[in-house]
Formats: sequence, structure tokens, C-alpha cells
Amino acid sequence: MPQASYAPPRFPWAWLAAGVSLLVGMVAWGVAVYPRLPDRIPRHIGGSGVDAWTDKSVGAAFMLVFVYAGVTALLSVTAALVLRATPTAELPDGETRFALPGTQRPATRTGARRMAAALLVTNVGIGLSFVAGNLVQWRTHVTAEVPWWFYVGLLAPIAGGAALTVAVGLWDRREGNRQRSAAGSARSARQGHDKP
Repeated sequence: MPQASYAPPRFPWAWLAAGVSLLVGMVAWGVAVYPRLPDRIPRHIGGSGVDAWTDKSVGAAFMLVFVYAGVTALLSVTAALVLRATPTAELPDGETRFALPGTQRPATRTGARRMAAALLVTNVGIGLSFVAGNLVQWRTHVTAEVPWWFYVGLLAPIAGGAALTVAVGLWDRREGNRQRSAAGSARSARQGHDKP
């Protein structure tokens, strides 16, 4: 008898909307400030402040916006693929399905939904760190000094999103191990009961 096709959990549209709203806000902010930017804008910010400059251009001024648009697209597709992968808990016993080397499919449907949301939350964190970068890059005056909060604003949102994604993955793994252990115990009990 053919198995019914897998119906993936709902996509976490609210978290994608948060990332897209952040992207749109960055574009609007950049468009508004661009005419007032000086002729030279920061190209690189090191440990002691701005250490490289470049001529003002749309490509240079909006680099972080372009990168964030790409990251948003990439993590949105990744979240959708996580949801489309049949969780190991829903695969028939002994059946394996294709997975990329070095990756694992979610253990549970709930884990898949949480992982997709965590990826999109991480995307929002990346966007917030880029906002911190734009606060320095889009200053209307030329200075190599960078405020103390810049490095925290740059790193903390990404670190928070990455920690959340790892925690969700570990939680899903633990839940999958628990379900497999319970299924194995139930199978052993059935086999013991079936013996004469």
C-alpha cells in the first residue's frame, strides 16, 4: 500500500516578515541618508575603528543591504527545505532517504518547525548586526572613531541567533533519541509478548 505523501509543517511567515521588514527599513534608511553621505565612506572597520575608506557609491554604501538581501534569501530557502524534509520519526522503519553529507534531517515535525523558525530568527539577528554596521558606515561626518557599543551590536545578535539554532538542533536530536528509544522499547515488548 503506497504511503501518503508528507505534508510539511507551516512555514514561519512571521519571522520571514520580520527579516523582510528589517531589510525594507534598511533600504529606506539608506536611500534617505545617501545624498548626505560624505565623498569617502568607511570600507572596513577593524579593532581600532575605521581602517579603510572608499569613494561613495551605491555599491559601497549599500553593500551590507545587498549582503543581507542575499542572506535573507538563502536562510529562507534553507528554512523551507528543512520543513520539506520528512522527519526521521515519520519515516517507515528502516527506510532511509537522501540527505546531504554532513547534514541530518529533523527528528520530529515539531523540531523541523522550530529549526525553520530559528534559522529565520538568526536572519533577523544578522540584519540587526548589519544595522549596527550601517550606523557607522552611514554617518554624515568623516571620523575613524567607532563607539564602544558598535562591536557588541555587531556580534551579539549573530551570536544569539546562532546559539538559538544550535540549541534547537540539540533539543530536536534529544527528542528524536527519546522517541526512538520509546519505539524500540515498545517493539521489544511486542516481540516478547508474541513469543509462545
